[in-house]
Amino acid sequence: MKSYLHHILMSCGVLALCGCSSVMTHTGGKPGYYPGTRASYDMLTNDETSWGLKPLVVLDMPFTAIMDTVLLPWDAFRTDKSVKARVEASEQKSQQTDAALPPADPQP
Repeated sequence: MKSYLHHILMSCGVLALCGCSSVMTHTGGKPGYYPGTRASYDMLTNDETSWGLKPLVVLDMPFTAIMDTVLLPWDAFRTDKSVKARVEASEQKSQQTDAALPPADPQP
């Protein structure tokens, strides 16, 4: 019985630690497909990421890709209605308007 309990606890621990980037990006509200995998790739290519963290990211990346694949239907139907997303959309609209209407020439 002790052997089974040990295996069950180890399996639960491994499952809890798998796909960390995917879980963090999905709870953080980053839109798009495969956000966890993209975040892991960005951490690997970023020079500011410490050398001690990069091996952990490499180990977690396949599990993050699997978790992102499982959460693909969620990504397809998710819409971001946060305040930050609405402000960014408003700023993009105003930048498009500013680009379409050139500024007036200053009067001497």
